[in-house]
Amino acid sequence: MTAPQTTAPATATGVVLTEAAAQKAGALLAQEGRDDLSLRIAVQPGGCAGLRYQLFFDDRLLDGDLVDTFDNVTLVVDRMSAPYLTGARIDFSDTIESQGFTIDNPNATGSCACGDSFS
Repeated sequence: MTAPQTTAPATATGVVLTEAAAQKAGALLAQEGRDDLSLRIAVQPGGCAGLRYQLFFDDRLLDGDLVDTFDNVTLVVDRMSAPYLTGARIDFSDTIESQGFTIDNPNATGSCACGDSFS
């Protein structure tokens, strides 16, 4: 008997925000006392590998933005970044080795030595 295959849930943005990441983003928003901000992820040219992620809180919704909600946190991806981010997973880690948001992107074919950018 084979186990059923599981796939990532379909989202409008093509990106999955894990429960840990949604909780941390929600906690940061609550700390700021803001309920008008969304978590935006974008891909911009830059870094030694060619592309760089930007992850920030934004109060704007631009024409063509793709939007999802995870645990009361709104995630926004602009239309130009979406093809680079389809299938990506944003997580949050808080361990002795690392703390912060991480992005696991199946579209990234390589990264620079410092890990700040990807191609």
